[in-house]
Amino acid sequence: MFVSDQHNKPLSKHNPVSEPYPVEKDVFASTMVNFGGAIRINPMGICLIIGILGLLVFFNMGGTPAPPPDVSMKQLLAVAIDAAVRGGVEVVRIREEADIGESSKGKTLEGANDPKTNGDMLSHIAMYWGIKKAFPHINVISEEHDVEKVDLDKIQLPSMSSEEIDSIVVEDTFVPPQEISVWIDPLDATQEYTENLRHFVTVMVCVAVNGNPVIGVIHKPFEKVTAWGWAGPNYKSRTVEEDSKANLASEPNLSTSRIIVSRSHAGEVNGTARAALGEGITVTPAGGAGYKAWEVIKGAQDAYVHTTLIKKWDICAGNAILNSLHGKLTTLKGESIDYSSGADGAEKNTGGVLATMHHHQDYVDKLSNLEVALKSKKH
Repeated sequence: MFVSDQHNKPLSKHNPVSEPYPVEKDVFASTMVNFGGAIRINPMGICLIIGILGLLVFFNMGGTPAPPPDVSMKQLLAVAIDAAVRGGVEVVRIREEADIGESSKGKTLEGANDPKTNGDMLSHIAMYWGIKKAFPHINVISEEHDVEKVDLDKIQLPSMSSEEIDSIVVEDTFVPPQEISVWIDPLDATQEYTENLRHFVTVMVCVAVNGNPVIGVIHKPFEKVTAWGWAGPNYKSRTVEEDSKANLASEPNLSTSRIIVSRSHAGEVNGTARAALGEGITVTPAGGAGYKAWEVIKGAQDAYVHTTLIKKWDICAGNAILNSLHGKLTTLKGESIDYSSGADGAEKNTGGVLATMHHHQDYVDKLSNLEVALKSKKH
């Protein structure tokens, strides 16, 4: 951009001292400046410098930011597990206190109390903000909501890796953050938690990609056991591998099915399911959607049936783990459930739940009218 000219030309009558040095004109109309020599300044070079400086100022003053980086699903799995465990620590700690801070959110559709405790809220804070701290651009949907401002400096950053994951997951996948929704249930089976029925209690995290449940984590805080699965590559925790091994080899008979249902409406399902499947079935009432899904995964139950409205954070994790085992969790009519949005109202699943490891379509054919029968009974 800056070019020095020779300035020791011999003097001649055609080039007297009083005359300036001859300047060769060019297409850029260069300008001469004499600093004991001649410097030709190229206007195009000046424009280029000004343009670069302008761009730097533009971006520093809030221009279009670079898109957030794609998310490592392997790291997100590690964060999900760590968040569930940290939430579980709070759940256990509060349950050991004399006052668990119980209050009520209102009534469920079955007319049962819908409680909330300090365990729910402190688990939510640890999980929700831990995940957001690790992946700030990801949409996280929780059953609970903050009632006070959270000091992020007090939130511990979850671990981005684990020995178990490194030994199982051999290939990573990267996904744009806008395609990811993380569903968390900080304390599943709160009613049973208030009754000190600890074995029903779980803490869950689910990662959905474009609405499809891909990663599921179910943690039993009082037993300190965690199950996880990653559908697609079908990676599974050692716990899931061991629990499902015998179940994968079995072929249950529908007429003698073991059906697990919610404690709040076991009687209604019992009568209708017997009419559909036969008198030889066994209906077991239990608390917590996470617990019931795990019972199906390990083969203690053949099907999990739910006949009323349920929130997606209750079923997403179990859905993902079942997917990793080639099992299924759908509505009672066999429809897939969309987990893409947590917008107001979109968190509700109104089609009932059917979760199985075997003969899913056979159960759908037998039970697809179950929802209709119970709805007509309510109305």
